[in-house]
Amino acid sequence: MTQILNIDRVEKPLLICHIIFKLDFGGLENGLVNLINHLPADRFCHVIISLKPATDFQNRISRSDVEIIEINKKDGKDLSAYKKVWSVIRKFKPDIVHTRNIPTLDMLVPAALSGVRRLIHSEHGLDLMELAGHHSKYNFLRRLSQLFTRRYITVSHDLENWLHKEIGIPKHKISLIYNGVDTEIFQPPANNTNPAPIFPRDFAPPRGALVIGTIGRLGKVKDQITLAHAFVRLIELCPNLRETARLVIVGDGELRSEIESILEAGGVSDLVWLPGFCSNTPEIYRSFNIFTLPSLREGISNTILEAMASGLPVIATNVGGNPEIVEDGVTGQLVPAANPEAIVSALQKYIDDPELAKVHGQAGHNKAMNKFSLTAMVQGYQKVYETL
Repeated sequence: MTQILNIDRVEKPLLICHIIFKLDFGGLENGLVNLINHLPADRFCHVIISLKPATDFQNRISRSDVEIIEINKKDGKDLSAYKKVWSVIRKFKPDIVHTRNIPTLDMLVPAALSGVRRLIHSEHGLDLMELAGHHSKYNFLRRLSQLFTRRYITVSHDLENWLHKEIGIPKHKISLIYNGVDTEIFQPPANNTNPAPIFPRDFAPPRGALVIGTIGRLGKVKDQITLAHAFVRLIELCPNLRETARLVIVGDGELRSEIESILEAGGVSDLVWLPGFCSNTPEIYRSFNIFTLPSLREGISNTILEAMASGLPVIATNVGGNPEIVEDGVTGQLVPAANPEAIVSALQKYIDDPELAKVHGQAGHNKAMNKFSLTAMVQGYQKVYETL
């Protein structure tokens, strides 16, 4: 990184300073890593400021010249964090500072005070505290951010419309860039063969089993609680499925113990696998038959895109940007949020008609390949950066 920074300003790549809350497992963070790994190295170099300590997720960055600065911000208001961010930006003198989501929005202030004039803020999805997008304090800060911000980026039309109508950001200052999926990594099993088994012995589904799966942080906005209730209800309605149906919930977080309690009370713990965070997600998708996302709110879900690229039919809640990628009755099924019975009904439709599941899975794969490529996402960010 030091060698790059010492090159003459005319010849050196553009230096982008990315500010995120925490470099950890998550959709936003996965998108950042994909972007850094695939932007042309001769045009861009990067430094990441992580307000909270980074995890092993940072090892997914393939470039060796990316410096990661951990601010170790305290919970709540931490005035020292602003000074630390200001100092880091003054040291590296980036061409562009790019903040992401509400936890980093106020870091635009030290970025502006450090002398950087090309500031970008992107919205990737709303959290549990502002599901409807009407949080008065947060929205006031977003409106105030216009004093500093040159460009806003959203990952869905839903967020774009909200940012324009609710916050008042002019349309010409907003760029819509869909998340992209690496279709070389996420793809269906080769030649329709059965994927290699990845499940532990005490869970391994029988041959021909129906594996229902989801992947994501076990947090309230992701609402895997509803999926757990739906699976319990599915087995109650169709006891014969106890022999063949299995549920896999990949991820970790504060909901884990509650999910386990629901499954145990429903008598289905032996039919469910909760492995925590996994690094071999491409293989896991290929071991699923149906992907289900029960979120209360989404931007553009990376896991839905990965599932579609893997050839899976998708059952997703009709919230946020989900309807922009899941075509109801074409690539999957959309259901109301927080409604276990609706998920059960959607699952039963695929159970009763396996051919429909295959048709939806193939249509989703085609859509991921044609509309949500990683190349298109990278080109979108490159255009914004170079335009500024």
